[in-house]
Amino acid sequence: MKNEKGSLVRPDALPASASRPVVTPLSPSVVYASDTPDMLDQQYEGGLQGYTYSREGHPNADVVAKRLDRLEGAPCPGVMTSSGMAAVSAVLMGLTHAGDHVIGGNQLYGRSLRMMSDDLPRLGIDTTLVDPGDIDAMRSAIRPNTRLMLVEVVSNPTLRVADISALADLARETGILLVIDNTFTTPRAFRAFDAGADIVIHSVTKLLAGHSDVMLGYVAAKDPEINDSLRVFSVTAGMTASPFDCWLAERGMLSFDLRFDRAQSTAARLADHLGSLAGVTRVLYPGRSDHPDHARAASLLGGNYCNMVSFELNGSRPEANAFTRAAEGLSFAPTLGDVGTTISHPASSSHRALTEAKRTELGMSEGFFRISVGLEDPDTLCEVFTSAIASAVSG
Repeated sequence: MKNEKGSLVRPDALPASASRPVVTPLSPSVVYASDTPDMLDQQYEGGLQGYTYSREGHPNADVVAKRLDRLEGAPCPGVMTSSGMAAVSAVLMGLTHAGDHVIGGNQLYGRSLRMMSDDLPRLGIDTTLVDPGDIDAMRSAIRPNTRLMLVEVVSNPTLRVADISALADLARETGILLVIDNTFTTPRAFRAFDAGADIVIHSVTKLLAGHSDVMLGYVAAKDPEINDSLRVFSVTAGMTASPFDCWLAERGMLSFDLRFDRAQSTAARLADHLGSLAGVTRVLYPGRSDHPDHARAASLLGGNYCNMVSFELNGSRPEANAFTRAAEGLSFAPTLGDVGTTISHPASSSHRALTEAKRTELGMSEGFFRISVGLEDPDTLCEVFTSAIASAVSG
């Protein structure tokens, strides 16, 4: 097609340059042009490296995936998805069939629990939720048709630590796939493939990207055939990662290790501080000696206890409301991994779909909060929590 002056609408090429950009260029193009049908065939068949249609892959996704592949030591190139739950869905729906059975940790992220409890059974896939720290219970849950086990290294939001070593042994023994959601721990604290995972999942939205302006997921498998199945399903289901979000995630990941170390250090300080405050009935942080899985966490995570802290106020919903109102300068939001500290309330957000009785069974009362510690000055952060908790429990 030509415009009024007779020139082509699209230019033939970018301007030539003897130098290259330091920052990865953003490539929002939905389509990529090839010279001939033969060339397009070669791209689809793997003879030539190239992009065709961005739903099937684009440069910004590959840049971020390669960075994550290096961090995780992934044996196969990982797949970027539109969200962490898209990565979970690619595994649970892309690798299972009607008649299969799936085992999940009983304290997974709320939407993962909902998929296990509601969506998979609707598709004819049986599910069982089990404490991943109880290897005997996990073994007892296995059936002849069990396809995979999905666990989090550190659970959301009660911060219990899975018995990954025993689970990896069990997976090898039975031929069941071990799928590890490494979002909380990140490769900075735990390399899941090194520990025996068959598949690793991340919500890149969280600490990896780290600025609350990205929605992305990542999934990679050890076996090339399984990895290809994940890629094909994610492309077919339209789980495409946005080029702009990938571009932002790459920027965020440049400072990931620095942010992780700072937030983790502050989290340890805040956890001990919370434990000293009147009105706090319970503090959960894997680095504390009173954590029920402290010994396992120390062995598994090598002294990296991450940036998540959970605690329980002495009270119910009125005290919870009073606390969030008084926590001046902190965001009450159902997220984690921001540069600023965020507070979430599982009973009203991530785990609201569970009955009150089920939340109570899992240790999530109305006074239970999860903290994603950010980059604030530790003294200032402790002061804010001191004031907010005192205000909540005194009124």
